[in-house]
Amino acid sequence: MARRKAASKDPLSQAFGWLSTGVGTVQALSPARMCSAVGVRPTPGSTALMRAVGMQELAVGTGILAQPQRAGLLWTRVAGDVAHLTLLGVALQSADRDRRIAGLIPVRRSDGSDRRRVARTVAAVLGVTLLDLAAAVRLSRADQDNGSLRARSSLTVNRPAEEVYRQWRDLEKLPEFMAHLESVRTTGNGRSHWVARAPAGRTVEWDAEIVDERPNELIAWRSVDPATVPNAGKVIFAPVRDGRATEMTVELEYHPPGGKVGKAVATLLGEDPQQQLRDDLRRFKQVIETGEVVRSDGSPDGTITQRLLRQRPAQPPS
Repeated sequence: MARRKAASKDPLSQAFGWLSTGVGTVQALSPARMCSAVGVRPTPGSTALMRAVGMQELAVGTGILAQPQRAGLLWTRVAGDVAHLTLLGVALQSADRDRRIAGLIPVRRSDGSDRRRVARTVAAVLGVTLLDLAAAVRLSRADQDNGSLRARSSLTVNRPAEEVYRQWRDLEKLPEFMAHLESVRTTGNGRSHWVARAPAGRTVEWDAEIVDERPNELIAWRSVDPATVPNAGKVIFAPVRDGRATEMTVELEYHPPGGKVGKAVATLLGEDPQQQLRDDLRRFKQVIETGEVVRSDGSPDGTITQRLLRQRPAQPPS
């Protein structure tokens, strides 16, 4: 998990996250004022576009601050930069039109877009776009070179942290809600033996050890060499609502056999670790809050975890 921890604290990603959040907030709350600040005439169309771009910036900024290691969010920032440049390009055309009209009909400078101000803003946004592009490419290449599959998800459970921690700490119960797990058996001294389902009806096994543990706060583990599928993960338990509920944050990373080739094959087979983790946490929430899992297939095939659930042998009637 050392690589994952370093990525989550990437200063460039954090800076972009705060930048998007700050700029997006101003754009969404005061679109007319922002239009004037960058030299764009505040019209119903320009303010509506400015507000829409601001909402996108705010959403992306929040996502980056929560998951700064995800290259996809930085690519979304690049798309937002393109939207900004499009808006400013329209403003430049408007400014040129106003200058041509001014040669025939006297107009006040403030009636139109300030062309020099817009040009300076275009230059600044273009510089930020290049930085965004470089950061997105760097994170994308890091993921490709690593050949690992990663997932991170958070969920609020309506139970105290002590109860949530105790439920997760009982590792042998993890297969109750983690659909890809066949079994987990504790072997002592913080170690355990895991058996998981793999594509094409196969199974993989490995031993794992707990590498960091703070009761009611954190559990971190990693596979023990040699492992067919090297992996690591951690769960953070944070009390919320005056301790009546717990926000869980789970991070997972594993390396499919075959490196980048194995990763590509897993993707083609529908193995989306992010969706798997979300489904697993949803079932964990159901188990700890209601004592059972409510299963629902929203599509003919369902998600990969739902398909795995259907592959489990039916339990004989009691």
